[in-house]
Amino acid sequence: MNSKFSKVQLLGFYEVMYRTRRFEEEVFEFYKKGMMPGLAHLYLGEEAIAAGVCAALDETDYIGSSHRGHGHLVARGARLDRMMAEILGKKDGYCKGKGGSMHILAMDKGILGANGIVGGGIPIATGAAYAAKYKGTKQVAVSFFGDAASNEGTFHESVNMAAAWQLPVIYVIENNLYGISVDIRDVTNTENLADRAKAYGIPGTVVDGMDVVAVFEAASKAVKRARDGKGPTIIECKSYRWQGHHVGDPGEYRSRRNKDEKEQWMKRCPVKNYRARLLSESDAVDESDVVGIENAVEEEIKYAVRFAVDSPYPDAKDAFTDVFV
Repeated sequence: MNSKFSKVQLLGFYEVMYRTRRFEEEVFEFYKKGMMPGLAHLYLGEEAIAAGVCAALDETDYIGSSHRGHGHLVARGARLDRMMAEILGKKDGYCKGKGGSMHILAMDKGILGANGIVGGGIPIATGAAYAAKYKGTKQVAVSFFGDAASNEGTFHESVNMAAAWQLPVIYVIENNLYGISVDIRDVTNTENLADRAKAYGIPGTVVDGMDVVAVFEAASKAVKRARDGKGPTIIECKSYRWQGHHVGDPGEYRSRRNKDEKEQWMKRCPVKNYRARLLSESDAVDESDVVGIENAVEEEIKYAVRFAVDSPYPDAKDAFTDVFV
């Protein structure tokens, strides 16, 4: 394990990934028990991306999220209890039960909102970066989105604007290979989506999205560039989602290229493999440190579940409160 990281940093990476993993597992349980309205798009398998990127940010920075946004919010420090309540449509949720899984917003954490529109969060994060540059605050914005969103006009228009005006924004492509059931390799002629950065004269880098340290190092470099006024960066994180597109999707379509695809990716589990690396490669960390984190997270998850279940549903008279049309 790289000696340039402190024990606190090393354990911090694991804590965020483990917390995200356990949060998503409990959300899946809500769905299977019929407790949540609608669907959720789980971040299982992609935990290293959010953990690595958000660890490179300051508290005053912004993130824009996607429909698969729980991991981004957890990594940014959003309250698990209020997230759980929102997913169940409860009054004590971040959006008072009106946003649900795909539209959680927490401005106190710089979270500009998850977004159910593919590519819809990209211009929002770009706008936040524009505001930061205009005000001279040195804040940075990050936009998380999937591989399919990189084919949307909002992506190209936003990157073009950010490059032209040298805005402090990082575009993080979470390439899990599939946009719903469409294999990204069938609808692009670009092996690495980050290569599109060349067209806009900005840096583009490809990183192993299953390695939290590699993600953190790439994000740190991009954040420094943005904060120094040198403009945007595209980071493509190669990853894989364990589940289908959403909790009700078995994801069987993914076997058409390679029947062993999911099995091979799951062997590279970012949480389990990082845990093993911590214990085998770091002299500063022992198993009691790791188990302590796991136990604390389990208690946090139990509380969040109880909070969400016990929270009341919104009153019908509040249906149009905080709703803007």
